[in-house]
Amino acid sequence: MSMIGNLLRVTKAELEEYLNDSSMLEDKLYGENEEPDYLNPDDIDKAWDGILFLLTGDGISEINHPLTKVLFSGQLIDENQDLGYGPAHYLTPEQVVDLNKQIAEITVDDLKLKFDPEKMTELGIYPEIWTEGDDAFDYLADNFLVVQKMYAEAANNGEGMITYLN
Repeated sequence: MSMIGNLLRVTKAELEEYLNDSSMLEDKLYGENEEPDYLNPDDIDKAWDGILFLLTGDGISEINHPLTKVLFSGQLIDENQDLGYGPAHYLTPEQVVDLNKQIAEITVDDLKLKFDPEKMTELGIYPEIWTEGDDAFDYLADNFLVVQKMYAEAANNGEGMITYLN
């Protein structure tokens, strides 16, 4: 099974609804009554742990770095809800603005300097494709640009962010 990282932009009102009743989030994501024009979450495929490594120098195991919050805030919608691989994390609109300022300044060249296939393999950074070199880096860079875009759009629209693995 693959662990896919997902980011979902939400209004402040939607976030409050999900915090009050987490089943509404699960219904929105997996329910049969989805509206055809529903904007599905953007996924970053299996790149989430590699992106965390490029941002923090470590993977999901290091939760103390401030940029870990980009994908795993530690603020849970419902700690008992499993959306595939655990509960969803969330950020308020204000927190999104703050993190967006931090990641908006990061360039692909900045990330390239932190790409260390040997260390990533040693640490078991998921999905463990790092021996593929430039192709593996390009995969991470492309997905990081998705994260940047999602955060920029959410910050510009005053939205919060929900992230989860499925």
